[in-house]
Order: sequence, then structure tokens, then C-alpha cells
Amino acid sequence: MEATLEIIVRSTEIDVNGHVNNAKYLEYLEWGREEWFDQNNLQYEHLLEMGVQTVTVNININYRKECRQGEVLLIKTRPEKLGRTSFVLQQEICKKDSGELAADAAVTVVTIDSNTRKSRPVPEELARLF
Repeated sequence: MEATLEIIVRSTEIDVNGHVNNAKYLEYLEWGREEWFDQNNLQYEHLLEMGVQTVTVNININYRKECRQGEVLLIKTRPEKLGRTSFVLQQEICKKDSGELAADAAVTVVTIDSNTRKSRPVPEELARLF
């Protein structure tokens, strides 16, 4: 299932070049992943009940178009690939008005045991989304 989060670019997210700072895109993507987990009833507390936490281990991002203050953006997140102890979420940041792709990323996440802090198999409740 794809989750979509709508945001508005704020003045505090703009850098000296007059557009969204590259690091802010990573934060937007994080917000999108949180929305995906929430829409799939996998809030942090629920993951802890299953004995797991999720850790981002790799982000491969492509910056395609600049975003400017006041623009409405859509952060889209969908499941891409399932491994034994990890999974990949595909994400896009699109401009709502034009539909232009501003950035896209493949984000690799590992599930770890809440107590041992070591990787463990992706729980079935999460794996079924792939």
C-alpha cells in the first residue's frame, strides 16, 4: 500500500540559494516513512510490542527539481523489496500543482531486536505488506 503525506514548504526549510536545503529532503522522507508506518498500524509502540525497532541503514536519493517556499509537496512511500532482516521502501517527493518529481529515494531499513539491538527477521505483520 502506498501512503501519501502532503506538506507545505516553510521559510525555515530554505537555504541561502532560495530553495529547500538538501538535508531537509531527508527529513521529508522520514516524515513520509512515519506516515506509511502509521497508515499500516505499525506505530513505534506496536513495533516495540512485537519486540522490534526499525533502523534506517541506507538512503539512495536523487534530487530532481528544486522546491521553493510555499510549494505544496506530496511525499509518497510504498513497499519495494523484502529481505530476511531488512526491507526497502521506495519514496518520491512530488510537487502537487505540477506533478513534477522533485526527488526520489530507495530507503533500506533493518529490523532489530529491541533488547539485543541485533538484526532479526522482519515480523510477519510487517512482511505481509510486501
